[in-house]
Parts: sequence; C-alpha cells; structure tokens
Amino acid sequence: MTDITLTVTGMSCGGCVNSVQNVLKALPGVQTVEVTLSPGQARVSYDDSRVDRAALVAAIVGAGFGVSD
Repeated sequence: MTDITLTVTGMSCGGCVNSVQNVLKALPGVQTVEVTLSPGQARVSYDDSRVDRAALVAAIVGAGFGVSD
C-alpha cells in the first residue's frame, strides 16, 4: 500500500471536492481518498501494483482540475 498527498488546484467548492473524490475512488487499486478544499489536497492510499501516481494525476486533470508538484 502506498500513501500520497497531491496538491489539487482549481477546486472552489464542495462539489469540486466530491468530483475529485469520485474520480479517484473509481480507479482500480485505490483504497482510501480524503480531499480537502483548504488546503487543496488529495490524500490517497492505493495499491501501487494496480495504479500509479500518473494515473491519479490523469484522473484529476481529466475531471477539470490541476495537480501542482
């Protein structure tokens, strides 16, 4: 199990938080997701044999948000 915290940009409301949570939870191998509006972060626990950081970032970007390194 791998834990990561990603800085998510472009979230402005609770609906944004829910959108990010939903796209991340839909990925295979993702175990837990906690997204906070302020600061804009997504904490994710995932099975790195099934999903990687690039897939997490792609899901967030695909939902219309950004990820800052």
